[in-house]
Amino acid sequence: MRRKIDRFFTSEVFISFFYRLILFYSWTFRLKIENDKDWMDFIKNGGVVLLCTWHQHFFSAVRPFKNYKTLHPSIMISQSNDGEIVAKLALRNGWNPVRGSSSNGGMEALRKMIKNLKGNKLAVHIVDGPKGPSGIVKPGVILLAHAANAVIVPFSVSAKKAWHFNSWDKFLLPKPFSKVFLRFGEMIKFDRVKDRETFESQRMRLEEVMLPSLRV
Repeated sequence: MRRKIDRFFTSEVFISFFYRLILFYSWTFRLKIENDKDWMDFIKNGGVVLLCTWHQHFFSAVRPFKNYKTLHPSIMISQSNDGEIVAKLALRNGWNPVRGSSSNGGMEALRKMIKNLKGNKLAVHIVDGPKGPSGIVKPGVILLAHAANAVIVPFSVSAKKAWHFNSWDKFLLPKPFSKVFLRFGEMIKFDRVKDRETFESQRMRLEEVMLPSLRV
């Protein structure tokens, strides 16, 4: 029975319906995008950009991220059944899903992400996904930025009216017709380092920059 349910939710029929539902729902948002010009100009001039956010915020970025689909951004998605749904949705949105996580297939996925980021100049990373803990930036984003010589651009989502789920990430779902803000932060460049202490200080610095946007 479980397999039949999983097959249904990962079927092309359901994915097509669900994707259209997400777009329709997202079109009700009164969306304002802030501060994306600098990093887009940086890419046009040959730079490499790694966008990153909390798991709590990624849903609201689905529709606006269609704006960047010509750059074929990659995103790492877990190999779970839920990840299969998200990966198929990402493909429809013009993203390039790379399957893996810190607990399963992480190193191979990281290598693919590095290759894609170097080639296409843009990738997206969920810093605390797929299972948290919330508010902790995992080291993969720093490793990825180092390997691809990329700048990190944190982004966040806020809404005037929203629901927060009772989940580990307090998942954010803006209410229909709410004013929604997608804000990109400043570009952050971390020099590649070898010692663990400096690496950890970089991870903590990124965490400090991103924490104020997280509702816990």
